[in-house]
Formats: sequence, C-alpha cells, structure tokens
Amino acid sequence: MEKKHEGCAEETAERMKVLVRRLNEASRAYYAEDREIMSNYEYDRLYDELTELENRTGVVLSDSPTVRVGYEAVEELPKETHESPMLSLDKTKDREALREFIGEHETLLSWKMDGLTVVLTYRNGSLEKAVTRGNGTVGEVVTNNARVFAGLPLKIPYQGELILRGEAFITYSDFEKINEEIEDVDARYKNPRNLCSGSVRQLNNEITARRKVHFWAFALVRAEGVDFRNSHRLQMEWLRSQGFETVEYRMVTAETMDQAMDYFSDKIRENDFPSDGLVALYDDIAYGESLGTTAKFPRNACAFKWADEKRTTHLLEIEWSPSRTGLLNPVAIFEPVELEGTTVSRASVHNISIMRELELGIGDEIEVYKANMIIPQIAGNNTRSGVKDIPEICPACGGRTRIDNTNGVETLYCANPDCPAKAMKAFTLFVSRDALNIDGMSEATLEKFMAHGLIREFSDIFQLDRHRATIVAMDGFGEKSYEKLWQGIQKARQTTLSRVIYGMGIPNIGLSNARLICRAFGEDLERIRRADTEELSAIDGIGEVIGEGFVQWWQKEENSAKVDHLLPFLSIQKEQREEGEQTLAGKTFVITGSLNHFPNRNALKELIESRGGKTTGSVTSRTSYLINNDTASGSSKNRKARELGIPVLSEEDFLKMLE
Repeated sequence: MEKKHEGCAEETAERMKVLVRRLNEASRAYYAEDREIMSNYEYDRLYDELTELENRTGVVLSDSPTVRVGYEAVEELPKETHESPMLSLDKTKDREALREFIGEHETLLSWKMDGLTVVLTYRNGSLEKAVTRGNGTVGEVVTNNARVFAGLPLKIPYQGELILRGEAFITYSDFEKINEEIEDVDARYKNPRNLCSGSVRQLNNEITARRKVHFWAFALVRAEGVDFRNSHRLQMEWLRSQGFETVEYRMVTAETMDQAMDYFSDKIRENDFPSDGLVALYDDIAYGESLGTTAKFPRNACAFKWADEKRTTHLLEIEWSPSRTGLLNPVAIFEPVELEGTTVSRASVHNISIMRELELGIGDEIEVYKANMIIPQIAGNNTRSGVKDIPEICPACGGRTRIDNTNGVETLYCANPDCPAKAMKAFTLFVSRDALNIDGMSEATLEKFMAHGLIREFSDIFQLDRHRATIVAMDGFGEKSYEKLWQGIQKARQTTLSRVIYGMGIPNIGLSNARLICRAFGEDLERIRRADTEELSAIDGIGEVIGEGFVQWWQKEENSAKVDHLLPFLSIQKEQREEGEQTLAGKTFVITGSLNHFPNRNALKELIESRGGKTTGSVTSRTSYLINNDTASGSSKNRKARELGIPVLSEEDFLKMLE
C-alpha cells in the first residue's frame, strides 16, 4: 500500500512539472513570440488542473504560472554563519577502496554534483532562507535568487522547520546556449560550475532566472517531528513528497556495488548535468553519526572520483601572456583534443620551472587531462625535447625581459616599467561601455592581443586590420569572430569628446565630470587641454583638487601624445543634449537599486545632468537625494541617508519632483 501511494505521489509530482512546462511554453509563445500553440480553452483547462494539484499536495513550484516571483535587486549579499560546519568529503579514485568503505552497510550511492551547494530553510510551509556553502563555516544569503531556481518549491505541505542541503546547477545544454550568445570567445564561461556560481550570487535575480538554475536536494539536516525510521533513504523519499527534486541514487552494499558503479559510469557520458564523481553515504543515520568526524571529513560518507581522462597531442607553441604585474605567463597551445566532453587546445604551464621540469619543447608529444574534470593541465611529456627560446623581448611592449628566481621557482617578467600590459586597467576602461564602447573587446582579448604584440597604445586598436591574418589564426578566433570585433571597432569610431576624455583614465574624471568640462569649454579640445586650475575650479562640480589633477595629466607629454595619436581614427560628434529647465542645479543625487522607468542608470544620470544636477556614487553630507525604489530597505546607502537626514526618493518621487 505504501509503495502504491509513493508511486502515486511521484506520478502527481511529474504531472505538475509537465503542466508547468506546457503552460509556460504556451505563455512564452503567445506573449513573447506572437504565436499560439494551444487554445484558450486548453490553457484554462490545464491551468485549473495544476491549481487543483497544488491545492491538494500543498506544493507550488517556483516556475508555476499560478505564482509570479517578482524580480528584485539587492545591494549586497549578506554573510551568515552555518548552524554546523559543512565539511568536505574524503575522496578515492580506487573502486576497491570504495568497496571497503561500504562493506556490509546499506549505502546510498549518488551523483556528486558539480555546482554550488546551497542550504535552504523552510518555515510554515514557505521558503524563508537560502545560504551558499561559502567556506563551509560562513556563506552568503541568496534567498532572493533561490526563489527563481527552476522547479524549486516555494510552498510545501510540511509546516514545521525544515533545513536541507542541495546543489544548484546549470545543465550543459543551457550552459552552451548561454555561451553561444556571448560573441567574444574569451568572455565565455569556462564551465557550468563557474556560470552557476556567478548566477546564484547575482544581485538581481532576473539574471538568475534567465540562466535556468536548477536545484536538487541531496541531504536533509532537520525536519522536526518527522520520523524517518533512522534512514537517509526515507529522508530522500520524504523530500520528494514535499515537491523537491533529489539527486539520483542507488542502494548498494559491497556485494551489489559493481552493478550500480557500471550504471553510473555509463550514464555520466549522456548526462545533461555536471557531475565529477559519486558520493557514498551510510543509510543508517544513528550509526553514521556515531562515527563522528575527522578534522576535515565526516566518517559516514566518502566521495569517489573517476580516474582522469588523458589524451595524447602535440605542442604547437608557447604563448606568453602578459599580466598587470609584468609577469609573463607561459600558456601551452596544442593540437585540439576531446577531454571530458569538450574540445581543449590550451593549458597554463604557470612558470619556467614547470616548463623545465617537463622539458617542454615545440613539437613534443604531450599528455593532457582536466584537473578535477575542469582545468586543462599537462600530465607529461613523452619526447622531452627541452625548453628553448624563452623570449628576451616582451611581446606587449618590445622591452627587455628578465627571469626571476624566488625560492627556486623561475618566472619571466617584463622589465619595462611603462609596459602597456601593466596598464591593463587603463585599456579595459578605454574600451568599456561608458568610454569608447568597443563591443567584443574583453580584457581577455586585450591580453591575448598584447601577448602577440598587436596593441601597445590606444590607437593600435583601430589599426588591428593590419593583423587580420594573425588574429584569425589565434586560438579561439576565426573569420566570424574577427569580423564581429572589427565591426565593433568601426562603430566605436563615432564617439563624443566626453567619452574620449573619460576613456583616458584621468584621475577623478568620471563620465559626468568629463561632460561638465566639455560643456564648459564648448567641446573644444584645444581649450580643454590648455585649461588652467582656476578655469576648471570655476566649473560647478569640479573643484580645485580635481582641476589640478586634470591639468597635471595634460602637462605630461606622453599623455597629450596618446590623445593626438588616437584622434585621426575617430569622428568626434557634438554631444546631443535636451536642455530642459535647470531645475536640479546645485543638487547632487546618488542612484542605487533596480530601475523601472529608465532602461539603466546612465539614462537617469543623463536626465539629471540635463536639468543641471550631478550624480555621485556614494552618500555623503553633500548628497541632496538618494534615489532607490526600495525606499524602506535596510541597505547601507539607505541607512547612511537616514543618518544624515537625506531624503530617499523612489523613481516616481523623482519624476514628480521634475514636474
């Protein structure tokens, strides 16, 4: 009877998932794609069926059309200490060692998920809190984002306090779709775990929802008043009855382990979710707890990792990638191979000492693998022809290099203090959205071009067509990627003087200050570069300190030359301003939180500036107003504003002020 009931419960849960999926597909087609895939009658019938099942079971999934979780942004993720430390698991790659651990004990053998561990707390049948694993002792509160995890129940039948642990993850298929939408190869995510970690820890849960983060429960910490008859298996079954998806498992002993192991090892090749092994957990709760823990691991569980998959290939070149510290990192480029389901063609070698240890030479036959099934590494060198041609010239600037030896580890550095790679932050700012806004020019792409000596100053970016053949042949590039990047560069030629000045990285000159200066001098560059401190200080919002720093920057010959080299490649447009009545003159605003009436903060900033106001990033005694749609929140900026007696306005309040 119990088995029949359990089967019915699982069928009901599966039916609810099907209904949610079909109804959401119909809504998306109707509202977003202007097409109809089911009649209104059919939609209403399925909707009513889902509502009846939700009422009967007490389970409501987060993506159910019967509830709409509002998207919300937070200013920061608070930290919270876990009730009990979340220990790592002892690991083995030896099947016989795992068999010895299991012995005669009935054991749950399940997937070891490779995502982000999250602890959920439910009270009175509703999700109250979600906290990441963090360092095992302290995690980050991500409740806002957990509410939009795909398939996670927001309401459950159980009304007591429930604490459980599970894994948030993004499927391989969704991971690939998200990466395909990112044109710049170097800006793409390396693996689903990194993407999931960044998605769960977003400040705006709309991004989390868009990336389809899933959650599978793998452990119950506490459910007061429920008798699980001393069984972890019954805990998992109970969690499923509450609407949770749980990680797949098999019940095994040492004698029956092999069949389950073979099942898992075959299935991992077709799984759409990331996993880096298996977890063995004794079913007997009391026995497991009686074993206690070591300093690092619980004794009632053990992780099994599959042996690393290795491939043989040939080394094509060593690319020396410059960094901001002047360090030149050796990166091995080799013939592409398939590893753990993905194509790999490069791996960091870290330093010269490792190169010498491997006797790494161009053309060598090498063995590569993915450490933890994620990070490409060189396992060995079969031909060992020896290290040759460590560059004496920095690829980024042409300056001399030097080999440093610290504690027996040799590393290569650029000795030129003015190496552009050391000013990577300046180049990143120059191509950013508020400056030249070069689409597709990520920091990783800049580093790669510097490693090949293609970019040494800002103007070189607009002459990359001279290196088309080199770029197309680069790892991760090709004709299509080059064309998209070049189109972005061409588009960026049409710009404004304030964007150029902001992009130069002059101390204390943000885009707002750059606009104030350009406006004050009629957007005349020659007047701007010859301006003195007194003239600049007279501009409302600039002041003596900023003005003096601005003058000193232009007085350096290399800075002025940098601008002169750049100008021939740009078409400077007059800034289009809708000059309204200067009703905000003398007022300073700080903007925080998400916006409803403006597409982004820059649009709101531009409106404030067009009415004579100015914007800053932090709340001080000089702030006139803080704009935050969540006027009652306890954010740090709201608290600071209240302490200083500064009004907190919603967008509606601000728009009424303009009227």
